Amino acid sequence: MLVGVKSLSIPENLLVCAVDRRFLPDERGHNALLGFSGNCVGCGEKGFRYFTEFSNHINLKLSTQPKKQKHLKYHLYRNNQGVLVKGAPICWRGYDGRTRQMGSSLSEGHVTSDEHPPNMALTHPSQTPGSYTAGSGSHVDQIGLPQIADVPHSLTNGNHAVPAVTQPQPQSGPGRPSATGTHTNAGPPKKRHKGWSPESSANSLPESTGKTPPSSSVLTTLSVPSVITTGARSETAAPLSSSQGSVTPLAPPGLSVTIPDQLLHTCRLQPVIFKGHGPLPQLTGNVSEVLVSSLLQSCYLSSQTLPRVYQHYGPSPIQPLSTEMQILLTVYYLVQLGPDQVPLIEDLEQIFMRSWRESHLSEIRQYQQPQTPATQGRHYGIDTPSTLPGLPQHLSLPPQSHQPLTPSQLPWLAQLAASSCGEGVVVLGEHIGSLAQGIQQTFSRLMEGRLDNTNYVVIIVTAPGQETQSCVVVTGKHQCRALAESMFSPNEGLKEINHQLSTGVAQELIHYCNSLGQDGDMDSLLDSATVDSSEPSPLSSSQESSEERSLKTTHSPKDSQTQCPKDSPSPKERASSPKDTCSEYSVEWREVRPIQLAVARKLLSHVCAIADSSTQNLDLGSFDRVSFLILVPPSEVTFQQTVRHLWSSGVLQELGSLDQDCVSQREAERYVVKMDQCAHARIDSLIQEAYSNSYTLHILVHDHAHCDINSASCSSSDSGLGLVDQLLNSRQVRDSPNILILHVTSFPFALQTQYTRISPYNEIHWPSAFSNDVDLYHERTRYFGVSELLESTRSGSSLPLMRYDSSFESMASALEERFPKLHSAVIRTTVLIQHYCIALMAASGRISGSQNLHKHSSVETLEIVQSLLNAAQQCPAHHGHMVLLRIPSLALAAWAHRRLSRVRRQLGLEESFEIILGNPNQALNIGQSFTDQIKTWLKIQDADWVPQSYLELEALPCILILSGAEPLGESLPRSLKYCDLRVINCSYLQRTTLEQELGLAAYLVRAESRPPHNPGPGSDLLESDAEKLSSTDNEEEEGQENGDSPLSSSQQLQSCPDSGALDPFPTQSTASPNVQKGTMDTIQNPSQSQTQIQPQPPSQSFPYPQPPLHHQTQPQVQSYSQAQTTSQLQPQPQIHSQNQLLSQTNSYPQPHPPAQSHRQHSKSTSSGSLSPRASSPHLSCSWARGVSRPPSVLLPRALYEIITASDSSGLPRCTSFLPHMSVAWASSFRPLLSKMMTCTEQSLYYRQWTIPRSYHMDSSNRTEGRSDNFHPRRLLLSGPPQVGKTGAYLHFLGILSRMLIRLMEVDIYDEEDINYSVQAEGVQYHPPNTSWPNPDIMKTIPFDYTIHDPKYDDISSVYSPGYKPSAEGMPVRQEDVYLRRRTSRIKLSKYAAYNTYHHCEQCHQYLGFNPRYQMYESTLHAFTFTHLLLGEEIQLYFIIPKSKEHYFSFSQPGGQLESMRLPLTSDWSPDCIKSPIFTPTTGRHEHGLFNLYHAMDGASHLHILVVKEYEMAVYKKYWPNHIMLVLPTVFNGAGIGAAHFLIKELSYHNLELERSRRVEGGGPAGDVWPFIILADDSCVMWNAVDLDARNGPVEHAVSLKQVLQHMEACPDLAHYGLCGIRKWSSRGLTGNKQREPFSRGHLHDFLLLNVDRSQNIQYDQNRFTCHDVDFTLRLHSAGLLVCRFNSFSVMKKQIAIGGYRTFIIKTKMTDVPTSVGPSQYVCAPDSKHLFLATPAQLLLEKYLQHTSQKLFPLSTKNYTHPVLSVDCYLNLGHEVTVCFVSSRPHSVNISTTGLLFSGLLLCFADSFVTPGFLKKFSFLKGATLCVISADRSSLRQTVGRLELEEEWRFRLSDEFQTANAKEDRPLFFLTGKHI
Repeated sequence: MLVGVKSLSIPENLLVCAVDRRFLPDERGHNALLGFSGNCVGCGEKGFRYFTEFSNHINLKLSTQPKKQKHLKYHLYRNNQGVLVKGAPICWRGYDGRTRQMGSSLSEGHVTSDEHPPNMALTHPSQTPGSYTAGSGSHVDQIGLPQIADVPHSLTNGNHAVPAVTQPQPQSGPGRPSATGTHTNAGPPKKRHKGWSPESSANSLPESTGKTPPSSSVLTTLSVPSVITTGARSETAAPLSSSQGSVTPLAPPGLSVTIPDQLLHTCRLQPVIFKGHGPLPQLTGNVSEVLVSSLLQSCYLSSQTLPRVYQHYGPSPIQPLSTEMQILLTVYYLVQLGPDQVPLIEDLEQIFMRSWRESHLSEIRQYQQPQTPATQGRHYGIDTPSTLPGLPQHLSLPPQSHQPLTPSQLPWLAQLAASSCGEGVVVLGEHIGSLAQGIQQTFSRLMEGRLDNTNYVVIIVTAPGQETQSCVVVTGKHQCRALAESMFSPNEGLKEINHQLSTGVAQELIHYCNSLGQDGDMDSLLDSATVDSSEPSPLSSSQESSEERSLKTTHSPKDSQTQCPKDSPSPKERASSPKDTCSEYSVEWREVRPIQLAVARKLLSHVCAIADSSTQNLDLGSFDRVSFLILVPPSEVTFQQTVRHLWSSGVLQELGSLDQDCVSQREAERYVVKMDQCAHARIDSLIQEAYSNSYTLHILVHDHAHCDINSASCSSSDSGLGLVDQLLNSRQVRDSPNILILHVTSFPFALQTQYTRISPYNEIHWPSAFSNDVDLYHERTRYFGVSELLESTRSGSSLPLMRYDSSFESMASALEERFPKLHSAVIRTTVLIQHYCIALMAASGRISGSQNLHKHSSVETLEIVQSLLNAAQQCPAHHGHMVLLRIPSLALAAWAHRRLSRVRRQLGLEESFEIILGNPNQALNIGQSFTDQIKTWLKIQDADWVPQSYLELEALPCILILSGAEPLGESLPRSLKYCDLRVINCSYLQRTTLEQELGLAAYLVRAESRPPHNPGPGSDLLESDAEKLSSTDNEEEEGQENGDSPLSSSQQLQSCPDSGALDPFPTQSTASPNVQKGTMDTIQNPSQSQTQIQPQPPSQSFPYPQPPLHHQTQPQVQSYSQAQTTSQLQPQPQIHSQNQLLSQTNSYPQPHPPAQSHRQHSKSTSSGSLSPRASSPHLSCSWARGVSRPPSVLLPRALYEIITASDSSGLPRCTSFLPHMSVAWASSFRPLLSKMMTCTEQSLYYRQWTIPRSYHMDSSNRTEGRSDNFHPRRLLLSGPPQVGKTGAYLHFLGILSRMLIRLMEVDIYDEEDINYSVQAEGVQYHPPNTSWPNPDIMKTIPFDYTIHDPKYDDISSVYSPGYKPSAEGMPVRQEDVYLRRRTSRIKLSKYAAYNTYHHCEQCHQYLGFNPRYQMYESTLHAFTFTHLLLGEEIQLYFIIPKSKEHYFSFSQPGGQLESMRLPLTSDWSPDCIKSPIFTPTTGRHEHGLFNLYHAMDGASHLHILVVKEYEMAVYKKYWPNHIMLVLPTVFNGAGIGAAHFLIKELSYHNLELERSRRVEGGGPAGDVWPFIILADDSCVMWNAVDLDARNGPVEHAVSLKQVLQHMEACPDLAHYGLCGIRKWSSRGLTGNKQREPFSRGHLHDFLLLNVDRSQNIQYDQNRFTCHDVDFTLRLHSAGLLVCRFNSFSVMKKQIAIGGYRTFIIKTKMTDVPTSVGPSQYVCAPDSKHLFLATPAQLLLEKYLQHTSQKLFPLSTKNYTHPVLSVDCYLNLGHEVTVCFVSSRPHSVNISTTGLLFSGLLLCFADSFVTPGFLKKFSFLKGATLCVISADRSSLRQTVGRLELEEEWRFRLSDEFQTANAKEDRPLFFLTGKHI
């Protein structure tokens, strides 16, 4: 059946709706089904199941939940003519009595109805407020439209909004206030901020849940009772009510107030009535001209609702503020407001709180920790003294400590307070019997003009025996307008603006602005503009385009694409001609900045912390790769900018997603998603992929996470809102164990509520780069953001970077009074664009008499335009800067774009600068000529290239009109010079909204460059020099305009503007090029700066789009030191002399405002010092100077005053505002933010004190019984805008991927063998595929003395006759360079050795987790044996786990250890390795690769770790199931030689014990297996060569078991003394080694040693370095065969920790390592010298290595005359060659016939060295002798015994000792010269 729906905004009309009769009550009000089912009669759409949904469909705009009982009013029927007629009222039970009493509670619904059936002819156009217009998709035939523009136009909530499809209201449970606020297609229901000001737009009502007592959420329905008989309903703009019933008592029906006719017309304002205490009388008459708000009432209520903590204690002495006190404080507050200030609810709330706190200090302390004094006495904006202005002394705060205030005192106290401000506040208190009387009286006075100077009328009713009642009527023009506009939600405001533009009501304003009084009309002046193509304009270097475009095209942003006329050079030609290049413009590559690296690592550590926690929420070990998706807001520019960052960061190549060569920017788009309707499919496919690829870790990066936090259930599907909630908070994403979400935002406050999903432990805050002025990250940038902007406003003498334009403000406010019906944004934008147009006309010089135009614009605008036009003229390449014009309304922005474009065209300036319309929904669009210009600058060859983000507009002179309700993450180029925010909305004062707008101006500033002193006022720059440029361009000064630096306020760098002499207003002064625009990730790369300032780099040096790390271009800026080093290499940026521009000062009109002339400019401190070339005026690029300072920000005055005010704690006042529109304060009784709070503390503050509103996506995140609902895999990265967060998280993705790969990859030493001479083409001895070496053939292969292992590339080469060293010699390498040797990352094979971090199921038993044995169950066994060399018994200890005891034999079970069991040579088992494996290790208990389970492929083996005694416990802890051999105490300080010496001697001793045990058992003695394996603790994998591969030999991974079994199976193995394998290299199969499967030479790292055959050759137990070279040489000289199996190779992992090479040389005095040079390692005996706490042998070895060129001067780089070293090899440094000879009889030595030696080294010469032996060798004259002994006496004996003094000359001063104390047994050596 058809029913009539009542809507407030068209009170005379009924809307028609078809409703299922079952959902309506019968005539007695019973039997209505719950719910709704209906159809829309207007458009025919059927099947609405919820009244909420239906009311949104018809645009029934309400601030409360739509209820069918409220709005379905009458049954309709058709009369005889078929016309619909109103029938009986629908009998809603319980509603109809209320209807009669108070009209209805629909007061605040402002309907922009589209639901208006054509046959409903009840409209009265003359009374319709202009509340609806025909909009697209309208469901209505609008009647009487022509008159609408003429009717009075009230600014109520939603009254002028264009009809649009709105969003369904959230359903809300009966006990809970519903989401209120009107809905539009651009945003969720928005509650107003708790403010009653243009600044406030959130409802004071916290959406109450259990946190707030119900009475605090009483923002009732703001109902205004209306008399039903008149048929009119009062219309109020209550933006906020949030409760379903009315809590306030309602006035009896008799009292009503009639609003006078023509109120708006007469007073030119729309009064706002704030409900206070008591019911408001009902308003009748012209109700659309009055607004009613309950913000004040809600503030009173919330301030009287004590927090729960005070309610638990029964009758408490703590009482809320009394009604009277609240009213009086309100009056005091209103009195102290300035004439232009608008009341702020936060301020009043804080006054109430402070008053309450001070009156209950002692009681509060009992219940909670005392507030700090700073917190108690602080509230924002108003520093309330204990006595407020005008407050009587006996009422000083706290008032309630004295007699309570009585109702009878209240009116006269209030009047007394109000008297101090004249007529500003009027109190109607005495003789007022009711609120109705007071309001009526106020209206009368208004109509009579008696309140023209009054801003507020406070009405107080104090009748005896009744509750005190009050209300406030706002009557100030400015205040009324601001409050009315703040009642719009942001989207309604934009709709209202669209409406005013589309209906033409703004035309009168535009015409008014066009008129310039006596100076004529703007349009006619423009038509007369002299655009003559024959004469170049004074402002454009090329002739202007004469092409006219018709105005029809101006609606499209493409109207800026002009073609160059044929006769003028195109910008491309201009820029590319040789004389037109700009040497100061440079594109530079960049790296990740140190602070970004730190943040990325912080992110990584948080991810690792999640993985390491016991919650099992993330198993990093199970992932083998990273995949990611970056979600960005629905802005095309942000999308392209993020794609560009991603593409140029190298992350895609790193993640292996794309091939390095074919990566195109298009490919990167697959990884970035705009959060619009297309995002569904992308997220769904990611969820599917995550489900199917459980080994991939998926990272969802939600960038600009503050942009859409709406609940999906409260947002309609076509609005684009609620998507994040729908996609990221879905169950599939939440429950996937391999999806990690990273929210990234500059404004995290809305994600930090009581119901947040992000754990406080998972928040990462951008660190401060400076602490107490110490640069923590060695950044060469300082961030310049909101707080620095604020700082610049306090700097005193200089022009601050952030300011307001007073002349603009005064013009705008005059027009606001003249046009009271127009929205202020329309007025302000019109005025601003007018100013720009006039400034363009004045600056262009094309308008005759243009000097008169200046007075019609403001100084700031003239300066902006003049600077914009002049900038490009100063640079030969026409570089300029950007002016950002922020206009939130798309319609206004489009209008502004058309208007400016038209003026530009008529002035012929189309080639001078571009005008860009920045619409978030559209791609960037600029004219072709400007695109060509950018391509020329960037040397881009691609014909199709167009700029896609604002960052690519670097240096383009342009005006960017940025529209959209809020910025969506677009970064701006560094050439941004002016940030014009003069028309942004002042109504929505949330912290996020404000900081977002100010964040557009954020910058990165060069940090290291402040001039040392303040040059002081005694500067020689007088006012007449104001035009001179006093700053250099390569100087490092602080980026500040015309005055104090924000970062060092003592220093004044005042200098003149960019445009130099051409700029009439020197307000923007120079700062240094050290200020960099910190777009998202900028970095100055120091190491590259010296090669990149090429004046015009050739195109091949960087064809623009190859991906550097980040793509934005950046000026080349150098520090002083760099500038000096590079000044000889390439041109520096131009340095301007003090007077170079004087010749040009008269070229252009210079209207100097007198206000500017008092500014003096101080000279820069070090101007010419770095100039590498003479200054020349034509090379001054304004862009190069412009990038050196943060942009100037112009704000609306109202906003400026709010932002720059600070509270008593010194925090900017804006920080106290509600953090975001979609959250509410949990309580008024909250403390304030403190200046000392860190980001973490601030987060905890918001988590405690804010709750999400019902349309916030976290509002549903609450489960009973759970203390927290944090999502375990969710992180939040927050940092200020433009600081580099994108670069940080991209780097994080890279290092996370690297870490996962690193968990499966290791760094393997990958170095080519050294010292292979080209001519050494050997003979083929064995066929290439021979399995085992033949001993007879091996003996014929010459021994290769040359050392090929690359780790030894810094040691002395061993002389061999056939070898010729390469001519260039080896490079000098630092001692510790082994940490930085060449490595390759190789994925671990299944046969790898592992460290202690590896755990897998198979390893458990191997590692000691055996159920049969208790963990750590092992026994310590002593083992003693005697050795001649040591001269005493050695006691070793074995730690043997129970599970390994079967490898040993004991005298009895559990008895004395007798020997280690060895197999027989004949034994063979496929699952057994015969040779025991010994691994000496130190310092690597965690990192040593001792887990051989996988390497051995399950084969049983005996593995013994050889450890030092002091490390025994820690090794035992980490490797409980390994056998340990513990070296004796005396070897605690010994080197690797001692470990190998003991292993070998113990093994030989054990071999003999085993033989005797076998003999006792009746077996053959010689058959015991004599081999052991000596393996490094860093051998990780083994490879075998596959010779049968098609492409030649190929290596593949094999198990250690296969390698060892193959070697052990060698038939003639017993013939060999030592076997080994190659060291792996990725280039290892080259040269001779490829063909010869076996070779004789040095072996390292992995050895198979025959302890039987090598019994008489010991390792040198004293050696620290080169012990293996020494041992191999002695082994070979003893005639033993050495064989290397070239078909196998070992891979060595780079382990930077521990190992035998990490000995620190330190002094005896202190344990702190000190830098001691090698020359201090030795000293003269008995001298006073600094003794070192380092073993003598190590000092000697290091001394010989580093100082041999002094010791053996003739040997340096003299391969043909080596040093003869007898019986030992010592490293004498890489420049000296050593010839090793053995003195043993029958030893194998090289032929030394005819060889002249340049030195002789005798180290511990034994009895085999005789004088006769030495006489065989010949020496050069002056050759050096070095004899080394253990003490001075043996030194002398050796000299005597060997008769050395016959041929060698010694001096007393040639005797030395190592720098050891006596007790440390120094070594002594003597040097001499050959006679």
